[in-house]
Order: sequence, then C-alpha cells, then structure tokens
Amino acid sequence: MAKTENRRSATGGGTRAAGKARATSTKEHAAGRKEHAASGSKRAGSGSKQWTGEVGTAVRAALDKKASDVVILDLRGTPAFTDFFVLCSGQSTRQVKAIVDGVEETLRAEKIRPAHVEGYDRAEWILMDYFTFIVHVFTPQTRAFYSLERLWGNAERIEVSEDSPPPSP
Repeated sequence: MAKTENRRSATGGGTRAAGKARATSTKEHAAGRKEHAASGSKRAGSGSKQWTGEVGTAVRAALDKKASDVVILDLRGTPAFTDFFVLCSGQSTRQVKAIVDGVEETLRAEKIRPAHVEGYDRAEWILMDYFTFIVHVFTPQTRAFYSLERLWGNAERIEVSEDSPPPSP
C-alpha cells in the first residue's frame, strides 16, 4: 500500500494541481537536462554501441528482472525531448512492476532518481523519466498497440539481448 501511495505522489495526482505540476515538470525537465549535460555524464558517442553510464545501468537492471525484447532508441539525431528511450517488455503486470522496481532500485543506489513515474497502478505501460533517457516497460499487448519503435522509426535502434548485455562502465 505504501508503494502505491508513493507512486501516486510521484505522478502528481489531482486535477487542478496536476496541470500546474505538468507546467512545473516541463520547466524542471528542461533544467534537469541542462544540469545533467553539464555534469559530464558518461554517454556513448554517436554511432557507438558501448552503453555505459545510466542507460547501461538501466538496461542491465531490466535484464536482471528477465525483461524481454529490450531495445534502445537513440533519439539524439531527432527533434525529441530526451536522448534515449529504453523499451522492454514483461510477460505480466506483476513482472512489469518488478522490472520497474528493479530499475528504480538499481539507479537509486547510484543516487539517480526519476523525475516522474507514470502508469504504475495499471502496470500495462510504465514510464520512468530520468531527463536524458526514458524507460518504458510494457506488457506485450500494450507494446504492440502503441508501437513506439514505429512511431520513432527515424531513431537509431539498438537491440539488446541477454547474451550480449551492455558492457559495464
């Protein structure tokens, strides 16, 4: 129960407050991206398949929870609001939550917290916003329906398998 309440507060529940929170969140998102870029975080170079730093950590955490169909979309060459999408699937809503909890716990251990988490209650599609990358965890049916890979088709697509997880930093 406490985890559900915590998720609700993280998503800015309420109608009037939610509109104000969204406006503030957009400003914070832009400020967070600038701050994060200025901090010199590790990022793979353009065209590089070396996924280290925060994105690599998120991918490894998802794979540790048996996420399937893991894909990284490099959005740096597109007019996107973030640099990377990490997309993965869980076979049930319970596994989707476990993947999200694992990613959040692993990144939190490195003092990296999401700016926003959305969809935890239904667990069909959970979005975790970390400013420079966003983690999307889906059930297979929801992922097929929304088809983000097709929507962002002009982004570089990197498939990650359990056999060849991203290298450690």
